[in-house]
Amino acid sequence: MATATSETNRRSARWPIRAAALALLALLAAAVIAVADGGSATHRPAGPFGWLQPGATPAGWHVARIPSGAALSFPAGWTTITTDRGTASAAPAGRRGVFRGYLNATPRSGHETLANWSRFRVAHIASEGGRHVQLEASATGLRFGSGIGSCVIDRYTTSTARFREVACIVADRTGTAVVVGAAPVDRWAAQRRQLERAVSSFSV
Repeated sequence: MATATSETNRRSARWPIRAAALALLALLAAAVIAVADGGSATHRPAGPFGWLQPGATPAGWHVARIPSGAALSFPAGWTTITTDRGTASAAPAGRRGVFRGYLNATPRSGHETLANWSRFRVAHIASEGGRHVQLEASATGLRFGSGIGSCVIDRYTTSTARFREVACIVADRTGTAVVVGAAPVDRWAAQRRQLERAVSSFSV
């Protein structure tokens, strides 16, 4: 009788250990699934940046690189355009002077950081002559294929039109660069998907 009671006690004592081991295995399995899924379950942004899903250059698109190595993807039917030295820019092909959309990649060139990006971008637009700058949304800690970024969505007015843009600063262990996708407000709906895909596939 004493032997039976002792065996029962040993079995009861092993149950908490087995339960803890099973719980640990479940956590490890969840971690493996998250890694295999690219961390999307915990890193996919919500709200205004829910479209930001890092990925490779879409099939049929082209890539332009800046000297630092950052890669800007742009759609077929768009063409590279000449802008500031050391940058890469692209716009839809078409009649000269008709602005339908714009993509740009540039290396970090000033005091912009992941932490101050929303303030810096608004001030930068104003310093370049933009008026009535309206910050619609901002976020930090956004995952890109090659690093982490901070992004804004804003509107501003120039001498020719009212524009909307998404602009992100992205940093990884190799460097920091900025990607911008913009279009006139009245053409944003037509260009939005392509601009968002270009930003999502940006790599430093």
